[in-house]
Amino acid sequence: MEQHRTRPAQHGPRQSSRATLPPQARGGAAAVRRPAGRPVAARANAPKAAGAGGSAVARAVRAVRGMPNPRLTGLGGGLFCGAVMTLLGGVDALLFGASLTLYGVLFLPVCLLTACWVRGNDLLTAPVVVPIAFAVGLVTVAESGDGLGSRLMGIVTALATEAGWLYGGTLVAGATVIVRRIRLVRRRAAARRRAPA
Repeated sequence: MEQHRTRPAQHGPRQSSRATLPPQARGGAAAVRRPAGRPVAARANAPKAAGAGGSAVARAVRAVRGMPNPRLTGLGGGLFCGAVMTLLGGVDALLFGASLTLYGVLFLPVCLLTACWVRGNDLLTAPVVVPIAFAVGLVTVAESGDGLGSRLMGIVTALATEAGWLYGGTLVAGATVIVRRIRLVRRRAAARRRAPA
């Protein structure tokens, strides 16, 4: 005579075998939760739409963020600015006949880069070193005659006639340093507030 095996009655809600599995096995890739908000397709297309209709300022910000971001000491910033201005002055003298106006225009982005790349502890050195670098680079583009005296007179004359570019570049460096300093102070204050007492 056949005896049928009976299973003991289980009390309580029946648990599915899926409950004991990890999330990856239960639902695969589809079970991974996605953050609420825009659909996946909309988020994927967002950078393309922003790039297509983005303003010139947004494109400039993205270009600046993509640039190298070294951290120069005060001395390193001065050497960088002086070397670049000497190099640009030499190129200007070779290709454009020592145009002082072109030299002054090229001085502005060099001032900006110097103020952006100097490290936080040496921020105040940037507005000091950029005028020195301007004068150093003038050696390659200033009018020069015979002897050291005539060369010095050419540099002094160039400094007097191109003072607008000198002040403009120093102002650019100073404004950049002020903005960076404010951001640095706010970041440190926020870090102190987040730190446990």
